[in-house]
Amino acid sequence: MAKAILVIDVQNDFCEGGALACTGGAAAAARITTHLKQNKSNYDFVIASRDWHTPDSDNGGHFPPAGNQPDFVNTWPLHCLADTAGSQYHPNLDTSLVDIHIKKGQGQHGYSIFEGVDETGIDFQALLHKLEITEVDVVGIATDYCVRASALDANRLGFSVRVITGLTAGVAQESTEQAIDEMVDQGIEVSPVA
Repeated sequence: MAKAILVIDVQNDFCEGGALACTGGAAAAARITTHLKQNKSNYDFVIASRDWHTPDSDNGGHFPPAGNQPDFVNTWPLHCLADTAGSQYHPNLDTSLVDIHIKKGQGQHGYSIFEGVDETGIDFQALLHKLEITEVDVVGIATDYCVRASALDANRLGFSVRVITGLTAGVAQESTEQAIDEMVDQGIEVSPVA
């Protein structure tokens, strides 16, 4: 049995100045780095995900049709296009501490890390089973979207899940509070600190 920390989408486009910025994203990235440096021995694996959307595609309806505006519910401004500056990890995240990199949203929405694959193409759930991971901490961006989706999927699939909200940043206060309530209702441990 192994434990992993899932660092969700700490990318330039989700931090201040990015295409779909969350207030506090850069600070969350720095806090995650500090947490990893102080607690890396508590984890068997550090796994980081990135949105990695396919350029020149609506990515399964994630981006609006050409000429249309995003509705910020189902469609979003162009962000995290593969191999662009926006898709790169935020510089406040020390990627030397990351053991495994996951890419998601390739031609699809890709909210949850469970929709992603590793560098060799193994899907995320299969990877967790291969590594005998049974327990995960979830941190990153955004609390109310990709962190929420990843934590709920992990819980649904039988993993022991804790979300550390002090190491996350959300899109909006109301939706973040709703996401936290939903996660707690599903039996996920939600804690402000590790």
